[in-house]
Amino acid sequence: MDPTRCVNRNSRRGLLRWIGGAAALQFPSVALAGLNFFLSEYSASHAELQAQLTKRFPLRQRYAELFAVTLRDPQLDLDPTNNRLRVTALLDVASPLLRPPSVEGLVSVSSALRYDAPARAVRLDQPRADRIEIQGLTGRDAERLQQIGAMVAQELLQGQALHTFDAKDLTVGNKVYEIGDITVQRDGITVQLK
Repeated sequence: MDPTRCVNRNSRRGLLRWIGGAAALQFPSVALAGLNFFLSEYSASHAELQAQLTKRFPLRQRYAELFAVTLRDPQLDLDPTNNRLRVTALLDVASPLLRPPSVEGLVSVSSALRYDAPARAVRLDQPRADRIEIQGLTGRDAERLQQIGAMVAQELLQGQALHTFDAKDLTVGNKVYEIGDITVQRDGITVQLK
């Protein structure tokens, strides 16, 4: 057997493996986050973003020392048309002033995204409560609790990390990438790398 043919055959296999690996990087699976250095972008899937968001809940905050507001069970929806995302969560408001002493509801908050360089995190930015429902209350009481719930939900979600990068996520060889535009896609987000 000619040794050069073995080397060539092995080289071809190596080349095919390399091409296969490069294709996997160029066309990353929708289910996995990853760096695509051909397009200079990093992608994170809806499932990964949902998992990261879920880890940060429940969120709690007191309002005027009279109300305790809790957000739990967040559901993430992506809105590529407006380059925003929506977090819908169950809302609990408790207060000694209420009868019964706690009520439940639902709040839906849309948000832009921003990059926090020192923390290497993509964060929610300028969240806005689009919809809030309180169960079992009507009239002025419901309106007041909706206002409180909306305000607290916006405060709780402002700056929440949606995705945090490891240093290795932004490094290829000796090149360390910086973060550019963040784009909301139908099935995840894409972050431009510079």
